[in-house]
Amino acid sequence: MATPTGWRREGNLPAELTSFIGRTRLLANLKRHLAESRLVTVTGIGGVGKSRTVLRLAHQVRAHYPDGVWFADLARLQDAGMVKHAISSALGIADQSSRAESESLSEWVGERDMLLIIDTCEHLVQGCAELVHELLEAAPNLKVLATSRQSLHLPYEHVVPVPPLQVPGDDPAESLFTNESVQLFAVRAGASVPDFQLDEDNIEAVAELCRRLDGIPLAIELAAVRLRALSVEQILGLLTDRFSLLAGASRTALPRHQTLRAAIGWSHELCEPAERLLWARLSVFAGDFELDAARFVCSDERLPSEDITDLVTGLVEKSILLIRSNHAGVRYKLIDTLAEYGEEWLAKLGQAEQMRRRHLDYYLSLAQRGEDAWSGPRQIYWFVRMRQEHDNVRVALEYALKTPGKEPLALVLLSSLWFMWVCCGFAREGRLYLERALEANPNPSKERCKALWVLSYVRNSQGDSVGGQSAAETCSTEAIRVGDSRAVILASKMQGTAAMLQGDMPKASALLGVAIEFNTDNKELNPGLLPAIVELSIVLTAQGEFYEAESLLQDCLQVCKERGELWVSSHAQWALASARLATNRPQDALHNVREGLRIKLHFHDTLGTLLALESSARIFVALDRLPLAAHLLGALQQNWRSAGLPQLGAPFLSADHNACVRECSRRMGELAYKNAFEEGARLDLDEAAAMALGELVALEEG
Repeated sequence: MATPTGWRREGNLPAELTSFIGRTRLLANLKRHLAESRLVTVTGIGGVGKSRTVLRLAHQVRAHYPDGVWFADLARLQDAGMVKHAISSALGIADQSSRAESESLSEWVGERDMLLIIDTCEHLVQGCAELVHELLEAAPNLKVLATSRQSLHLPYEHVVPVPPLQVPGDDPAESLFTNESVQLFAVRAGASVPDFQLDEDNIEAVAELCRRLDGIPLAIELAAVRLRALSVEQILGLLTDRFSLLAGASRTALPRHQTLRAAIGWSHELCEPAERLLWARLSVFAGDFELDAARFVCSDERLPSEDITDLVTGLVEKSILLIRSNHAGVRYKLIDTLAEYGEEWLAKLGQAEQMRRRHLDYYLSLAQRGEDAWSGPRQIYWFVRMRQEHDNVRVALEYALKTPGKEPLALVLLSSLWFMWVCCGFAREGRLYLERALEANPNPSKERCKALWVLSYVRNSQGDSVGGQSAAETCSTEAIRVGDSRAVILASKMQGTAAMLQGDMPKASALLGVAIEFNTDNKELNPGLLPAIVELSIVLTAQGEFYEAESLLQDCLQVCKERGELWVSSHAQWALASARLATNRPQDALHNVREGLRIKLHFHDTLGTLLALESSARIFVALDRLPLAAHLLGALQQNWRSAGLPQLGAPFLSADHNACVRECSRRMGELAYKNAFEEGARLDLDEAAAMALGELVALEEG
């Protein structure tokens, strides 16, 4: 076939009209896939930058295609029957024969070594897929790069999703000034308002604005244009109605890009009615969620549970839902902008209250399942799971606390999650929620009693033994009134913990002994029996009864091993190290403290890690590894500041710490100790733990 009029070997690639920001890793990934596959489809939500990213990629790789890079934009095309014509026209083909257009197109492409970019396919997926298949079969040297909000569903297609830009906070080590969302805003703001400069005065506001806009390039660019009339702070303040605020800033932009609402609305129109309904209902989730949660919360007679999986898949393919896969499983996420759009539809449908109640019911059930399973072999699973569900737990709690008649459910949810507050690193948050919920539920009840002993547990874990004692005493009084014998026993245990932290060992011994006696026949090992055993062993060690303490801990560790319990076993190993160090067995003590420390790192147990490092420093002094001990003491001083009350405010722990400091300094010499201490003060908690475990030795050797 003759070369068409107007054809140029280099192709018809549009010029890049704006600077391209970020996406370095994504572009490298796309280049690799394009080298390996003949069809790559770039997917993502409206406004995320699919077309712009592909255009940048095309300019980078154009030299690899001797017959050019060709760009066909289907955005304005409404008729699927016109796909072939539109692409032929983009390629400059003006064949006026009566043959089928696909035949002309296939023949023209023929043996050419070229890249064809088909931009914006989602509303014409079937037609685009059919044509791409025909062309790839007919033209062995052709490669196709498509952009779409959903894949073309061809078997050899490689799909590459375009995520939103990184926002400030995604990488804690990154400077705000170098974050790609912030850089995009700064560049576009400078184009709109020539004297705009990113500086120390506005960086925090710009960073927060980019976070609020989810890193969506379209939203960031539209917000930057508003600087012609508003300050960054004013834009941030007005973001409650982000869709109307970010009304189109460009007369030449496509209608769907003139507002963020239009960009998202177009995706909405692509969805089937059932997918739109599920989108609206999924807006009740915060952060990401599992498929089981969607099935429970969103299903009813209109959306049967068995249909949810296919509908979720459809929303993923249309780039409404982001999918996240890792070792813990697959989770899904509606980013905030799409969730707000869904919320509006949910309100219009009159289903918001129903979905929020279903959401609360699901997380109540999940919390109770987690509590029941916590002391068993899936403890790590529940630790990971509840940390993942943190945002959804917050949403469920807020709904219960703010909804008349639902306040008691907040107590149930909060107290079932005692393991999350105490063991998973959320003590401060748990305390605030528990105090709010107890204030909202002032009348004595079994639910309130449980929340009180949980509050005592949380306060004690923060080193607030006075507050812990107060909550436990209130629990005991109210439990007697409502006839809750289990709460009475657990209140005794928590009072024993408070007494131990206050240094009242006889009182602690009596109260913990009572708790152990009444919990011995109880199948629930946690939080009554096993923690009480560990704490009683600590009391016995402090009282000089070392072998009784060791025997108790050996029994505790055996139960933990049989049941697959890890969290308490890490504390038992730490306590056993103290007992063995006190009986002049520092090498055995080192083995125990390291065993405990390894487990604590799995749980990100900051408090437990600090206590293990306290013992490690004492052990290293006993082993005459003085520089290492001094490094750990420096790290401890620095890291306790951010964790809470040093040594939990417990007199016996403080006395051990101070004795360790004096001994280490005396034996090293004041100057050598000071230098090693200051080096250690530069270590973060993970580095200090690695040093205690023998995995980081440079400082000790240097």
